[in-house]
Amino acid sequence: MIYWAPLLHFYQPPTQLPDVLDRICDECYRPLVHLLGNGHDARATFNVTGSLIELLSVHHGADVVDGLRHLGEHQRIEFTGTAMYHAILPLIPASERRRQVVLNRRISRDAFGRGFEPTGFFPPELCFAPSIVPTVLETGHGWLLLGGVACPSEWPVDFIPTLRTDEGELAVFFRDDLLSNRIAFGDLDAAGFVDSLRAMKGSRENIYVVTAMDAETFGHHLRGWEEQFLARVFQIASAPAPGRGGSRTTTDRVQVVPISRLLEVFPRRPIPMPRASSWSSSGEDLAAGNPYPLWKDPGNRIHQLQWQLTDLVLDLTRRAEELSDNDDSSRFARIARIQTDRALHSCQYWWASRRPMWDVNMVHRGLVAQQEALLNAMRAIRSSHAADAVRAEATYRFVAARDLIARILDELIA
Repeated sequence: MIYWAPLLHFYQPPTQLPDVLDRICDECYRPLVHLLGNGHDARATFNVTGSLIELLSVHHGADVVDGLRHLGEHQRIEFTGTAMYHAILPLIPASERRRQVVLNRRISRDAFGRGFEPTGFFPPELCFAPSIVPTVLETGHGWLLLGGVACPSEWPVDFIPTLRTDEGELAVFFRDDLLSNRIAFGDLDAAGFVDSLRAMKGSRENIYVVTAMDAETFGHHLRGWEEQFLARVFQIASAPAPGRGGSRTTTDRVQVVPISRLLEVFPRRPIPMPRASSWSSSGEDLAAGNPYPLWKDPGNRIHQLQWQLTDLVLDLTRRAEELSDNDDSSRFARIARIQTDRALHSCQYWWASRRPMWDVNMVHRGLVAQQEALLNAMRAIRSSHAADAVRAEATYRFVAARDLIARILDELIA
């Protein structure tokens, strides 16, 4: 048997424009919800970020949320855990990682009800470092998806790689980067994909392949691709491949399953710790010590300024929460916290990467969220009864943050 486990990643940043979201809903989200509920045997894994749930709830997308909940409740799909605002988890403190995961779980349970019971975890952009493993386990997840480039040992097709840590065991699934990218760029049609799966099987009794890509691939980035590729694969996957003499064998049958189903079929095997990486990292990036090139490239001037600013925002927000001791300071600290959560979204760094993504407005929208967090954090500290020396130290940090904002703006203009 050949098991294909597709994961679709649903995400829009909190700064997304309503008209763009409306177009994506019509071109992608609604057709996918219809397709997955359309009377076939295929199942899939969906990663839906809390930031998207928020946007859908206020911008004419309630029917999409309802459709996803229906698919989950009827076990057409399984959901994964993830970070609320799609923060790059290896690049933020452990307390912020945990907060993002818990926030996402809370809004997802409200939106999807009993259909949201994730056992797996999707780190945004599949960005991995060993430091995120405790967070994944402590928040109740039993498996983790990573990019294929992270695999530290034999490529797994008939066993489940497993990490054994002080915090517990964690199954690890590696995305087939080649097949995923060929699907995402429209370089492989449905029949060719199924043929590729059958060619990979060889003499093994059972194998599995995990693919993962943005849900927006289907219908938004590639118009009609949900019908031309996904629907067609669902139609032909279960048909056994021809055997010798024109006969057919059930061992070449393809089943489309959620990732968790693989845990019931394949044995586990311990592996070394995977490599720090993302689903956009190349081997050359890893060799150069640059595991997250689209979000924090040591050679990217704007990235370096953005992360210096982000660190100051996190520090001043934490100080505001600690120091708030009256109604005014508490109110401003709450606003700072909300804005800081949102300001950690990955898109502002991605659009500054120049590999080849570059959009000054997307970078600036992230900058605005960080400015609002800074404003409210400082109002909270100034409204508190903190000692003069504490206020002065916070002011120095705020001035440094303002300087970084000006320098980032200069870079955007240049």
